[in-house]
Amino acid sequence: MSLQIFDTMTRRKTAFVPRTPGAISMYVCGPTVYDVPHLGHGRTALTYDVIRRYLEWSGYEVTVASNVTDIDDKIVERARRDQRSEADVAAEFTAAYDEQMDRLGVLPPHTRPHATHFISQMIDVIAELLSLGAAYAVPGKGVYFAVDAAPGYGALAGRSLEQLNADAGARVDVDPDKRSPLDFALWKAAQPGEPCWETPWGEGRPGWHTECVAMSLSALGPGFDIHGGGDDLIFPHHQNECAQVTAMGEAFARYWVHSAMVNVGSQKMAKSLGNYTQLADAIDAVGPRAVRLLVLQTHYRRTMEMGSDSLEAARSAVGRLDAFARRLAAAGILAGTDAAVRRPDIERGTVPDVDVEAVVAFAAAMDDDFSTPTALDVIFRLVRRANASLDGAAPAEASRSARTALHLLGVVGLTCGDDGGEDHRDDGLADAEVDALLAQRAAARSARDFDTADRIRDDLTAAGIVVSDGPAGATWHRA
Repeated sequence: MSLQIFDTMTRRKTAFVPRTPGAISMYVCGPTVYDVPHLGHGRTALTYDVIRRYLEWSGYEVTVASNVTDIDDKIVERARRDQRSEADVAAEFTAAYDEQMDRLGVLPPHTRPHATHFISQMIDVIAELLSLGAAYAVPGKGVYFAVDAAPGYGALAGRSLEQLNADAGARVDVDPDKRSPLDFALWKAAQPGEPCWETPWGEGRPGWHTECVAMSLSALGPGFDIHGGGDDLIFPHHQNECAQVTAMGEAFARYWVHSAMVNVGSQKMAKSLGNYTQLADAIDAVGPRAVRLLVLQTHYRRTMEMGSDSLEAARSAVGRLDAFARRLAAAGILAGTDAAVRRPDIERGTVPDVDVEAVVAFAAAMDDDFSTPTALDVIFRLVRRANASLDGAAPAEASRSARTALHLLGVVGLTCGDDGGEDHRDDGLADAEVDALLAQRAAARSARDFDTADRIRDDLTAAGIVVSDGPAGATWHRA
């Protein structure tokens, strides 16, 4: 099966054909840095991290560009409220975003354009749109894009121009200086105290929709492969990006990929509802691997629940994976297949001790529009099979299943058996302490001191540690 991607523009799955054979270029809309990242930012970043990792494992040379919007209405408002510069605001919250992405193990993009570094390119885009009659200047306000200059405007949003115009006119007061209520600002005239740059049509700053056009085309060139982001960006942001490039007669993204939003308690996460969760708080509570696993358990195009219960369940699942890794180590089974191994190597049969059938099933799931829940099911079947083989004293079969499972976990950015300290919670026992207590319990059982052994097990249970006894000894995971 070839890779099939759901393209937002066509609203159907379609065979993926890259611009350049063997290479994929992907632009992912990055953060507007005016506040700390929340769970939704984490989900979006992890979605495209997993897509990138899978494409690289599949043998593609992947180039990722992801921007930082460091000048925007929200940044200007935050700077005004905090009585400091927009640059200071952007620097603080870019660092805050980067810190949490590092904790989640999100691979950094190959190119990371900042909006304020691409002002000259934005001016060039606006000048071309003005020369084509697709934009117009309004003295004292700036430059607007005329949506009727873009053939098929609304296609990405799945609405006609007439429908969108009617909706816009009903929702907001129409600016009499705009030709259409849908026309949007390419350049905003300078206001007192705001950052501004000089242009042929006066001082001001760029509009958000122009920023990503200039940055994506500069980073990846016309006709790049994938444009990604959250589905809240489909309209108006991505639609307005697309309109500008269409009006210029350029090729833009070949495929549009959008990830869904996050719910908490069956409601969309929002500050106004009081269910807003900072990403750092979620990672602090359950660890980065649990957050990643929870994201993988829901298809990227489906709204997902990320409340305390679902996060805690994912933490427990990570604990069971760690118990599996400890059991493998006790059985003398080495770590998974070398991370440098790629799908083509396995399919050619050049990699020993791998369950090729399971790898094919995993790849088929991911080739079906990156269906991570189905792919995870393949991995966890391998884990169950390995445990059953260990129970049945079949080490060769256990090794084959286990090494394949660990390798495929690595493909989606998950590890087990070593949390790097991130998953340890201050209110519980550290892994080394649990291992030491289990060693004492094993010694007590060997000495037939069952009272001591039972007391240790009870103490571990009270501390939230689930102990399982098997032929190869005791394993444990956190409840």
